[in-house]
Amino acid sequence: MNDPNNPCLFCGPRRVTRRNELAYCTRDSYPISPGHSLIVPLRHCADFFDLTSEEMNACMELLVAERDAIKEELRPDGYNVGINVGKAAGQSVFHVHIHLIPRYHGDHPRPQGGVRQIIPDKADYPRGGTPSN
Repeated sequence: MNDPNNPCLFCGPRRVTRRNELAYCTRDSYPISPGHSLIVPLRHCADFFDLTSEEMNACMELLVAERDAIKEELRPDGYNVGINVGKAAGQSVFHVHIHLIPRYHGDHPRPQGGVRQIIPDKADYPRGGTPSN
């Protein structure tokens, strides 16, 4: 439940780019790259795995729609999609939100490993190979 003494940043939809009955999309206030967007369920819920299947489907619908819009607007070369669940995973706003991060050739000197770079020693693995851990 949301604490009335500490209002949730995402419970009041702001700068909405698109929405459906159960979720909305907004651009990130501190973007990693141009077009960095957040897909947020309307119901206050801290843990992605506690969303209903309907809420998950609504979020995925918006994720694809926002990707399509970013593709047309900004023409990125790839995307990262991420969800932080829990403090140990880096979650700092305890209302589920899915990051859609457009990626562009040259935006990182070594993009190999993608989201694995959250733990830098785990990002590198042989080209053509798979991570060993």
